[in-house]
Amino acid sequence: MIHVMERMQLGRPRAFDAGEALEKAMRVFWAQGYEGASLADLTEAMGISRKSMYAAFGNKEALFRQVLRRYEQGPGAYVVRALRAPDARAVAETFLAGSVESNTQPGCPSGCLGVQGALAVGETGRIARDVLAEWRAGGQRLLRDRFRQAVTDGDLPAGADPDLIARYVMTIANGMAVQAAGGATRAELQQVAATALRNWPPV
Repeated sequence: MIHVMERMQLGRPRAFDAGEALEKAMRVFWAQGYEGASLADLTEAMGISRKSMYAAFGNKEALFRQVLRRYEQGPGAYVVRALRAPDARAVAETFLAGSVESNTQPGCPSGCLGVQGALAVGETGRIARDVLAEWRAGGQRLLRDRFRQAVTDGDLPAGADPDLIARYVMTIANGMAVQAAGGATRAELQQVAATALRNWPPV
């Protein structure tokens, strides 16, 4: 009897894989943006009902936030790799190379979810715009802190501005994401990244 009651309290197990559903939702948001991705689009791609979506992930905003975390761990994982690079220039190189790879990944939407997700949004997309603005700012702060450490270590000139360098690298990455969404190839974006690094401050 105890086991029966425990099963009743736990309820029926989900009939879908939450990780797989999040992956599919990520691709919808990535391709269509927050505002363009309707609940019908999302639930159809995820293969679940609207009721199941709310039960498992919450509302659209909550789902989007979970998708962002999954993106960070998947296509956006190059950020963490870049921060672990041995010197400041390698940080920038790894960051930009990872951005190019993620923006032009076969089988995925072109561009970056963090940029494309909130482009051309109306009133209903303001939530995503604000969430993504903070998300991008967070990435820039991580770069800034890493470049500050590089100044301390003597890896960047004493007069270098870590905040400006981080903003520069992030601006290049975001611009390449827009270019990728417009059809730029991986090879073309790699040339952009290489050109940007020619302006790297000498030690």
